[in-house]
Amino acid sequence: MKFKDIKRRVIECLREGNIEFAVRHNVDIKNLLSTGDVTPYELIAVITRAGGDDHRVSPHHLDSRINVHIITVVCSGLSWYIKWYFGGADSIFISVHH
Repeated sequence: MKFKDIKRRVIECLREGNIEFAVRHNVDIKNLLSTGDVTPYELIAVITRAGGDDHRVSPHHLDSRINVHIITVVCSGLSWYIKWYFGGADSIFISVHH
């Protein structure tokens, strides 16, 4: 899957509310989307700024068959780190912070 397709899919999930959050420690600083400090539409604006060079894929640490997507991009002077994977029709966010 090309980055433009990945980007389109995650944005679609955010628009439609098809999002979940991975359970983890430090959620208050590691996932600003799950705490409500960042809205899905704010995150869409950040992801829209990302290009292919801002994206990488790595295997999930618990299941190497799952591709974890990572975007690191600067938007409005903030360095963003966004990490998620697709699960069925949903995007499951692990980290969203700056």
